[in-house]
Amino acid sequence: MSYNAFGIDLGTNNIKIYNSMDDTILVEKNMIAIENKKNLFAYGDSAFEMYEKAPAHINISYPLSNGVIADIKNMELLIKYFISDLTRGSVKPADYYIAVPFDITEVEKRAFYDLIKEAGVKAKKIYVVEKAVADGLGMDIDVKNSQGVMMVNVGFDTTEVSILSLGGIVLSRLIKVGGLKFDDAIRSTVRKQYNLIIGGKTAENVKMSLRDLEKEGKGAVVYGRDIVTGLPVERELPTKMIDECLIEHFYTIVDSVKVILERTPPELAADIYKHGIYLTGGASQVNHLTELIQKGTGLKVNVAENPVTSVAIGLSKIIKNDNYKSVAYTIEGMSK
Repeated sequence: MSYNAFGIDLGTNNIKIYNSMDDTILVEKNMIAIENKKNLFAYGDSAFEMYEKAPAHINISYPLSNGVIADIKNMELLIKYFISDLTRGSVKPADYYIAVPFDITEVEKRAFYDLIKEAGVKAKKIYVVEKAVADGLGMDIDVKNSQGVMMVNVGFDTTEVSILSLGGIVLSRLIKVGGLKFDDAIRSTVRKQYNLIIGGKTAENVKMSLRDLEKEGKGAVVYGRDIVTGLPVERELPTKMIDECLIEHFYTIVDSVKVILERTPPELAADIYKHGIYLTGGASQVNHLTELIQKGTGLKVNVAENPVTSVAIGLSKIIKNDNYKSVAYTIEGMSK
């Protein structure tokens, strides 16, 4: 008998849903477009297509902010539509496993639980899994043994630095630095240096293509609006300038990694020294971040093969393998 379950990783930028029925992972933009403040106009990737291009009566937003739910009604709508798409309109009772950051309040954690309960997706049981533990499983680490593991997940709004051992989290720190801060740094540098206003999407594309551009020895070509003339223009940005504007945020991440390492019990620190740091998350792929962490800590950095979906892959392992079920739990007083 096939087990009907979904694993959900709610990222600020992307939502990842593992579907046990066909063993697939859906990755879509965690975005919603609402027309005239009440009608759903678009969601997911199609809402992102309209982002920064929509007229005033269509409001496009991210329902998540800094890793926690900012707009529960719109998030419920998104979950409902994505699950409906995955089940081709016939939603059947299923168990739900949802990944949550460790360093958030009980109220914020409960909001994730309520979200699934109220989304109208026929949830039988709702389990919560610490994001860092799912990340570890997604990177093929046996998180249930006593070895210390350091996970660094660089997301869109936040970076979570955690130490894992025996299926739990020993230490964790969530900082508000991620892909969005990188994009903002690019936009503000371009504005200062070139009197040019570019959109968030353009900044994101520049950030993601940096490595390839550097290899080819090319600059990043962008289109934007000239502040002085008000006219649309094309400019080529040197990759060195972009690298320099990101470095400050990279160092903030390196400093957080060091703070956690300083607090790590000696026996676990010895394990981390042997195995290195595990780096994952969508924004972890940005050029030179890996090298800076390596240089700043003197430790080897293991980069995830699938940084965007590593949490969802971890959730899939928990759903498929009874040996890992113990890392999922229900919130006190809320199990059905």
